[in-house]
Amino acid sequence: MSIDEDSAFSSRIFQSITLPCGIIVQNRLVKVAMYEHLASFYGGLPNDYHLRLYSEWAKHGWGMVVTGNVQVAKDHLTLGRDLVLPESLDSEELSEPFRKLAAVIHGVYQPSIGSAGTLAHNKTLAIMQLNHPGRQSSNFIGGRLPFHAPLAPSSVPLVHGKKAGLTSSLLNLAMFQTPRAMTKADILAIIGRFVDGAVLAFRTGFDGIQLHAAHGYLLAQFLSDKTNRRQDDYSSENALNIIRVIVKRIRMSTPKNFAICIKMSAGDYKPEEHSLGEAGGRALEHLLGMASWGLIDVIEISGGDYEKPDFMLSSSKSSRQAFFARFSHQALKSLNSLRSSSTRPLPLILLTGGLRTPALLCSALASNDANLLGIGRGSVVCPALPSVIRTRLRDLQRWGDVPFQAEPILQNGWILEYPPFLWVLGLVPKIQLIGAGINMAWYIVAMRRIACDTVAPGCLRPPYEIGGLQSVFWMWVWMSRSRNGNSKLKLLALCIRVFSLLFVSTLIAYLLAY
Repeated sequence: MSIDEDSAFSSRIFQSITLPCGIIVQNRLVKVAMYEHLASFYGGLPNDYHLRLYSEWAKHGWGMVVTGNVQVAKDHLTLGRDLVLPESLDSEELSEPFRKLAAVIHGVYQPSIGSAGTLAHNKTLAIMQLNHPGRQSSNFIGGRLPFHAPLAPSSVPLVHGKKAGLTSSLLNLAMFQTPRAMTKADILAIIGRFVDGAVLAFRTGFDGIQLHAAHGYLLAQFLSDKTNRRQDDYSSENALNIIRVIVKRIRMSTPKNFAICIKMSAGDYKPEEHSLGEAGGRALEHLLGMASWGLIDVIEISGGDYEKPDFMLSSSKSSRQAFFARFSHQALKSLNSLRSSSTRPLPLILLTGGLRTPALLCSALASNDANLLGIGRGSVVCPALPSVIRTRLRDLQRWGDVPFQAEPILQNGWILEYPPFLWVLGLVPKIQLIGAGINMAWYIVAMRRIACDTVAPGCLRPPYEIGGLQSVFWMWVWMSRSRNGNSKLKLLALCIRVFSLLFVSTLIAYLLAY
């Protein structure tokens, strides 16, 4: 599609659209969920870092802002610093941090001055993402006692491909163990926690929730026959049962205008598929099945899991992005064909990934690939993205194919180019999950810079100066920047940086470089 043709559809990006539940999205731009790694270790509540990060996004007029995943079970975390649902919904003290987070997204709370209720509401919808990692909850940092098995639909371990090397296999055994198949009592308890999360979201001022049924997490594990080998009401043949029960109970427990969204994977059914064949057909069947309930407002299309972690890789390198666009186009086409005959409201389609230029945003709407446009990593390197898009749409001839902001180039550190470190690289096999994690680590460090920085608004700069090794190190070794200029802390931070370059690059060079 040419720039001139795109310009005819550019105004649609900032047109409002109404969700089936009746609430209005002020434009089509959605800041989708990303893992922030900002909570206290072994899980915690939203803190000042979350509030400062989301206050930056709140300034620029997103249609919707979806939080990073809030785990519904404190003993099933991903990387340790997850947001976690409180044990009790009745505790005002435990609910208050979530209330502040919703207020920040709505623009009526400023963490820097602690004011609430005195600012103008920005009309951005605040959506809380709810999740349970299932078998992808790791050892040591997953919130359980060492080597205490995580829960999953069936006792199916993670496997990183038939060609995985010895190091990759050992790492997999150390990080993940064979899960314990859930009993019906376990399933009912988890259903209750998802409903509790939705009730908390409503009580604390959020406009809706998103169920995370993608990226190989628990709800996605129920949907896939590679992870669900049950023979009961929750088998893969009855894959939607658990989600249907959760959605119905949430709808019964919240007002009619409370949005219920779901994130599903288009490519997790058969990861090697890149066409809309059997894999796409199964995924589309599930999507249309959920849409037929008349209870869901938005379905987000994504893909990838820990066995094939495409979702953590740079979107510009993912050949699967075209698959997601084709799938979302077919899904929206199927839904539109049902709208005239269906008596129930049908969900909107949210496409996420690879939308890096104004022209691509316009094309996605013009090609009927989606109703809503999801942007994750672009929102980190360019927090003011909606404002930037609005400006650049005025001159698509110049800005149409220009990325909103440069993506990081995560190359090996300079020290790895010389012996003996170079020799180490040739001895250690590639580990795909760690390689994907490097990309995620860089964006975590970038979000932390937004949350911790004291520079003037609009002057935030992504940490392009750090590479893959430093990204992973600073993701884990986190010392928040001193606001009073404490010289001892600065010296300690400098020593840690030197240590990271010399020690970490020597011991785990290749593991992190890939």
